[in-house]
Amino acid sequence: MKRLGLIILILGLCICPVSANYADNSNQITKIIDSFKTQNFNNGKIVRVGIGNQNFSNYLWNNVSVYGTEEYEVYNNKNYINTFDGNNQVNISMVGKIFVLKDSNDNVIAKVSGPIIFKSDYGFIGIKDLKRAGKDAQYRGQIELICPKEGYFHIVNSLPVEEYLKGVVPNEMPVHFGLEALKAQAVAARNYVLTPRVKANPNYDVVDSVASQVYFGANTEKELSDKAVEQTKGIVATYDGEMILALYSSTAGGYTESYHNAFSEPKTKVFPAAPKQYLRGVPDYEDFGTLENEEDALNFYTTKPKTFDNKSSYFRWEREWTPEELQTEVQNHIAAQSDAGFVHPSVSKGEIIDKITGLKVIRRGVSGKVMQIEIHTGLFHYTVEKELVIRRLFTVKGKALPSANFVIKEEHDIDGNLTKIKIYGGGYGHGVGMSQYGAGYMATHLHKSFEEILKHYYQGITLSTEPIYLTSKTPDNKKTQTFYTKNGTGILVIDNRYKLDYIDLTINGIYEAVRLNKKERFNRIDLGQYLQNGMNTITFTYPSYINTTGGMRLYVEVAGNNDNTNR
Repeated sequence: MKRLGLIILILGLCICPVSANYADNSNQITKIIDSFKTQNFNNGKIVRVGIGNQNFSNYLWNNVSVYGTEEYEVYNNKNYINTFDGNNQVNISMVGKIFVLKDSNDNVIAKVSGPIIFKSDYGFIGIKDLKRAGKDAQYRGQIELICPKEGYFHIVNSLPVEEYLKGVVPNEMPVHFGLEALKAQAVAARNYVLTPRVKANPNYDVVDSVASQVYFGANTEKELSDKAVEQTKGIVATYDGEMILALYSSTAGGYTESYHNAFSEPKTKVFPAAPKQYLRGVPDYEDFGTLENEEDALNFYTTKPKTFDNKSSYFRWEREWTPEELQTEVQNHIAAQSDAGFVHPSVSKGEIIDKITGLKVIRRGVSGKVMQIEIHTGLFHYTVEKELVIRRLFTVKGKALPSANFVIKEEHDIDGNLTKIKIYGGGYGHGVGMSQYGAGYMATHLHKSFEEILKHYYQGITLSTEPIYLTSKTPDNKKTQTFYTKNGTGILVIDNRYKLDYIDLTINGIYEAVRLNKKERFNRIDLGQYLQNGMNTITFTYPSYINTTGGMRLYVEVAGNNDNTNR
């Protein structure tokens, strides 16, 4: 993805004794562990983020130095090891599957199987010599070191989702795009991390790069983007009562693409993927027709019509090759892209393809995005499909194309031999869902609210709290949600398929037993009299006097956030 990026504790075995100064202080150890549990389980959902090296090329580490900006504790799983002040770092290396921990003076602190956990109640945990946005990499929550194979470990930052978002939003979108654009980004990023298209790794949910969404930690947070996260707290985008896959990219080029035209099925790799109704391609202006034929695509991408994306440096771009350059670039990448299953006939590593005589687009999406392209050679016509594969195959000096929204112009000599290939393109990234530059323009120039921005890019959505399921069984018999509403309005939507009589609510401290209409499958209850402008907390409790194995699914539609006044 090209853009502007509950703690699972496994019992470990402590091999070395901990420092006597701390091992004998059972009261202090109990206090620290209790604090550890409170921090990580009472602040909302937890996200686990894999931390990469400096250029995000690798997520396996064999040594690292960790420090705290304030006093911090170190654990081997739940077993307390030691406490250090902010002037001391812990150096970690691996011997087989054993973590070796040393202090700043190279004294061995412990040799343990892990996972190793670092936490600070009053500061951040830092990774020495790792930079993010030119600043020291420092993180809220916990840092965990987990060994997936001998000699290596993952670095995982575990923290509440709302705190994670504060390290995402200003790194995914420039803060000068304005509060409403940042709020749209916050909602999209919240959806993305709560419902990722694929789980990044068994040890973590997402990574900290554009492969998921850019997350640079606590040291890069900004006041305005923090405000955007806070003023959308608990709000997600839903379609038909389900959270959406909120894909987004830097620049759509004036026209977004439908999901199925750009992506394959995550598990089966079938392309095109099944459609998602809320991820349909949309133009910035209604008078743009679809760009599925060559003439319309040519007219669009060789000109600069007025769109929401004009201010992006990638709004329009050009690339060109000599036949020899194109041959080299394609040859260097075709076997690797063939391994992904989207080149037909397939090309094996080391196999030399015949001389390229031309390129031909076979199929386009509604935005003009190339879905299938043919490479003509003397022996075969190779069919290449899927936008990311196409971008990675037709490189310029090894660098992938900004997007697959392009048209081709070829030049031939009098004998019909190919002499130059030039493409005219638009956009940066996959172009599905929200365009970040487009969101910035809509907010700052068209004065659109974050709700209006989101509803332009994600068709037919509703903004609501995350849908939850309530049953008679503990712990699912009571759930609490905290969310922000600008004007104190909201509709509770209950899927009452089991025809229950009541639901018990505690809204901002006020208890209410709400009668349900059993004759209707979906109950809609106006909560306006209970909600307040700003932050609201609701505890939903399954009625204890109802004896049934069924439950209810519910969420709160947060209405009226498109009020643009007093921003």
